[in-house]
Amino acid sequence: MTSLPSTAITETLPLTQEQKQQRRIIALAPHLVESLYAIGAAEQIIGTTAHADYPESAKNILRIGNYARLQIEKILQLNPDVIIAWKSGNPSDDLERLEKYNLKVVYSAPTKLEDVAAEILMLGELTGREEKAKALTTKYLSTLNTLKNTYNHKTPVKVFYEMWSRPLRTVANNALLQQQVELCGGNNPFANAVDDYPIVGLEQVLTTLPEVVIQPNPHSADSPDGLNWQQWQHIPAAKNNFILHPNPDKTHRLTTRMLDEVKVMCEQIDLARKFYKNKE
Repeated sequence: MTSLPSTAITETLPLTQEQKQQRRIIALAPHLVESLYAIGAAEQIIGTTAHADYPESAKNILRIGNYARLQIEKILQLNPDVIIAWKSGNPSDDLERLEKYNLKVVYSAPTKLEDVAAEILMLGELTGREEKAKALTTKYLSTLNTLKNTYNHKTPVKVFYEMWSRPLRTVANNALLQQQVELCGGNNPFANAVDDYPIVGLEQVLTTLPEVVIQPNPHSADSPDGLNWQQWQHIPAAKNNFILHPNPDKTHRLTTRMLDEVKVMCEQIDLARKFYKNKE
């Protein structure tokens, strides 16, 4: 299991489990809120950022900012025991300011699919809910390993992942979404790009003749800026109707629910794999 950086909690005196379960927490990302709920620590959350909307009751948590800016004064007024920040999803200058106020800041910095499990264990230790966290991670890693074993050796399917339509952006390299594609046996023609989320030209994509297109937002084709892949019938994905619409609230969030949707995506890609194999 991969260890996450900067997640160790140091105390002058060790806290009891009961004391950990009373910690007042600000969680600065939707996936952190969801995972805290999953281990039974929902009542400890006193503040979060925009878009933390799962489960339904999470919508009632006080908002103290968004991905672009945090409300420092409001955070100081709340005086949390711990702030759990998202290393790549929160404004770094605001996080530096919080640390200067001697607030305890713990960082979420997952880089691999396995890190979801490591992070939940960290949250379990932080909140005194280790038993529930261990049960969740055992189930998560079992599902992850099953998916790896199921699709690891299957014939690759050429997949294009539409991360954003205008400008057209995809996934590559070390991106967690790219890891999901690889997990399902998808072959991304742009996998070796320098950036994790590179901008690509539409003509570049069309010339690769993708067999599957993943378009997370099912309404994007109908929006003014969206792409309707069906208009390019010369590409196999459009001709054979393999335009997939996974739920981004699951696939883009680093929680145990992510694999529920990835499993469905893998099954859909496998249907495409069988279809193309039968055409040979």
